[in-house]
Amino acid sequence: MSCTKRRLNYVLFKEEGAFVARCVNAEVASDCRTEQEAAANLQEALDLYFENDGTKLAEPPS
Repeated sequence: MSCTKRRLNYVLFKEEGAFVARCVNAEVASDCRTEQEAAANLQEALDLYFENDGTKLAEPPS
């Protein structure tokens, strides 16, 4: 199986006491108590979203 690398953009904002990370290239979002947790959870959600097409995503900046 071949692997495709894809770079996606996301926005991070605070809403009702939680941080929300939303991918602008796919209809995927995550929320959590901290910015870092929201970004990490979005990474995991995107990995699952794209897992069937062999796409590997770049790690989010820390």
